[in-house]
Amino acid sequence: MELNREHFRDMTYYNLQIQLSQQECLRHKAPHQSTISRWYGEFKRGRVSLSDYPRKISKTSIQKILHEELGVRKLVSRWIPHLLTEEQKAARVKWCQKTLDRFNSGNSKNMYSIVNGDESWIYCYEPENKRQSAVWVQHRKINPERRIILHQDNASSHTAQRTRQYLTEESVELLDHPPYSPDLSPNDFFTLPKIKNRLRGQRFQSPEGAVDAFKDAVLDLPANECFENWFERMQMCINLRGEYFEKQ
Repeated sequence: MELNREHFRDMTYYNLQIQLSQQECLRHKAPHQSTISRWYGEFKRGRVSLSDYPRKISKTSIQKILHEELGVRKLVSRWIPHLLTEEQKAARVKWCQKTLDRFNSGNSKNMYSIVNGDESWIYCYEPENKRQSAVWVQHRKINPERRIILHQDNASSHTAQRTRQYLTEESVELLDHPPYSPDLSPNDFFTLPKIKNRLRGQRFQSPEGAVDAFKDAVLDLPANECFENWFERMQMCINLRGEYFEKQ
């Protein structure tokens, strides 16, 4: 009779129970020493099953099941966190129309009071040497005597009570932002992608050097182009009835 894996495991378990050593077990036409050692350890830890445990489903297998067997297709663009409801689309349209009206489609003098703020990771040469930028991305030079209107997305750090309290104490007006709308955030569709493209491939010897390069890249950005694109996107969102759009 040809012995299979479970036969050898049964023999190994028996030899362990009669207190044979691993070397003595090898004399009985057992499998390789590493196999004996592994199963001795398994049985000493309390294992009683001689069968293999079910193998974990690999990522490739999951993709095959989803696409080939279930027919699931990828419908969501990388800019879309999830499919919008009709209420969310309506909220986006309402916000765009309100903002366009307030700033006269970008022609109002109040435009020069707007500051766009966000954070981004900056990487040095070594992956573990990374530091989060503490710089608010500014697109326009603002007169200190002029009031500031801060526009940022709805990240939890931006909407936290302490953050709002600080902005209120500093007399900074917070411009609201529609939920789930990275396509309407200048830092997401314009500023940060351009900065990362500029810094890609560069190596910095210190976190401070990376942050300094980030600041220089911010100052070199064409502010007018960013804001013109922003208001064009608002109108596009209205025309599309609140639907997402990628890099239009």
